[in-house]
Amino acid sequence: MIIKGTADCIPEEAGYDSGRIAVLNGHFLRMIEKKEIEGAAYCISRRGKIIACNSMGTAHYFDGPGDMRPDTVHGIASISKTFTAAAVMKLAEDGLLRLDMRVGDILPQFAAAPFDQITLFHLLTHTSGLQPDGGCFPEEDSPSPWAYIEEAAKNWKAGEKFDWLTPALSCGMRREPGKEWQYCSFGFAVLGAVIGKVSGMKAEDYIDENILKPLGLQDTFFLPAKADKIKRINLLAEEEKEEIERMADSSSQIPTVWEQIPQTGGGLFSTPCDLIRFANMMLGMGTWNGVRILGRKTVEKMTASSLFQVPDYCWGANEPDRKYAIGFDRREGPGFHYSKGTYMHEGSGSCSLVIDPQEQLAAAWFVPFRPGEWYAEGLWNVSNIIWSGL
Repeated sequence: MIIKGTADCIPEEAGYDSGRIAVLNGHFLRMIEKKEIEGAAYCISRRGKIIACNSMGTAHYFDGPGDMRPDTVHGIASISKTFTAAAVMKLAEDGLLRLDMRVGDILPQFAAAPFDQITLFHLLTHTSGLQPDGGCFPEEDSPSPWAYIEEAAKNWKAGEKFDWLTPALSCGMRREPGKEWQYCSFGFAVLGAVIGKVSGMKAEDYIDENILKPLGLQDTFFLPAKADKIKRINLLAEEEKEEIERMADSSSQIPTVWEQIPQTGGGLFSTPCDLIRFANMMLGMGTWNGVRILGRKTVEKMTASSLFQVPDYCWGANEPDRKYAIGFDRREGPGFHYSKGTYMHEGSGSCSLVIDPQEQLAAAWFVPFRPGEWYAEGLWNVSNIIWSGL
């Protein structure tokens, strides 16, 4: 059964072929039948109007399995990085930082070699040279900053402030800054520390007050959160349920060092329709529904391809000129049908946000794969089906 959410108009009113929505639904249903996914949810807009918002299949909630709904809440994982990047750009607009500033000018742990040449731009574009995410280079046994933090945490006492950056940097660097694109979620946690230091607020609170609330993204949040939102989260694994339960209620959570580390690399939860509001703000050059989040020149800077002949070897790639913007992926190639200049981000290999300025088309979808599995058909093929409606 396909559950339909609220749309602003029929697809044809926005110059879109509604027959392709049926093809998209059929594609997801086939993946469900093949047991590659249990459910799917998506939202598509063109020219600022939602033309489709549907869901199908099963989700897993705190009270057990149920229908995947258009308003089911999902962990958006690394799509969180686009909100973090927007927060950094907003601080740059306010004159509180510049992207060419060295991180060490803000965070003293980065002031000494070999970290003293890393800039905010390097962190935002995954070119800092810091140790990448596990699995980027499976042939290497790369040290993990998270493992060093976990080891240092053994000596931490509840109530004490925990300097997580110093042990994290003990694992050193893999490359010189600017020499190679290598995906680094730790770098976006560092950006969270930068946002906190410069703004005087927790990074999560800064993002909430300056992006989420002004845009009316009522279903987009960091933990802890209210019970009614928690109950609508689609759970991917029992371990995730335990972690969410632990962090759900700030008044009763058992303190750990991890609460002191910003969730800015992947901690947001959201829905497809909320992500589309954020996308339409970007397509509106920083403004949506009369609310200004960023200026036009800032959005232009943020979404332009920012790297030149920087190689990418992550996950088996052999790309001599990685296309990347400020917090957004600018991936191009024969496998994608969207317009040149499109920017996007995936989240943990099971959700996508794709924004096409040329066509004023945006799409967000969730296809939560089973733990440890990944299917290009649920991400890349889906974008091609959606863009075939033009």
